[in-house]
Amino acid sequence: MIDGSFFESEVYLWLVLPVLIFLARICDVTIGTLRIIFTTRGYKRMAASLGFFEISIWLLAISAVFKNLNNVGCFLGYAAGYTAGIYLGMYVENKMAIGIQIVRIVTRSDASQLISHLRSEGYGITTVDGQGSFGPVKIIFSLIKRKDLPNIIKSINYYNPKALFSVEDVRLAERAVVRKTPSIFEKRFLNRFKLERKGK
Repeated sequence: MIDGSFFESEVYLWLVLPVLIFLARICDVTIGTLRIIFTTRGYKRMAASLGFFEISIWLLAISAVFKNLNNVGCFLGYAAGYTAGIYLGMYVENKMAIGIQIVRIVTRSDASQLISHLRSEGYGITTVDGQGSFGPVKIIFSLIKRKDLPNIIKSINYYNPKALFSVEDVRLAERAVVRKTPSIFEKRFLNRFKLERKGK
């Protein structure tokens, strides 16, 4: 059990407390960054829930700072935690890859193999014949999950490496054909099945 005098000691005031404020700020700013991203993507309930935890942690951090206005370490911990929280929030959101994007692919080369491959992978594909600056082109549209973007880019670079493509976030998409991404357990099962097939 910690002695009450510990909270008045130099170690606590100049080391432990600034670290706690730093960690609290990392938490609340990370949550705040995610909340803003969820808000812009239309996840209202998730954003509201995160907002509750964000403001609760922030109140704890700011109250500790106001109680120790003569402590420079608290100010540094507060500012450093804010900076680290922004970076961590963006990193976590990028790893989560929540949301839908639209990919536009424009190519002057034959795109039949790329189209066939994407459809075989389960992506919803819409193709349009167009006219570019240097002649006829094939335009391919596809709504995808953000986590599938690296796979799409890899396919484009393999089948049509000179194709122009652009990607935009989509806030709302109804009745769209979006590829179902296998879960971790499904991926493990499929990989195991492939290994067993190779062994035969």
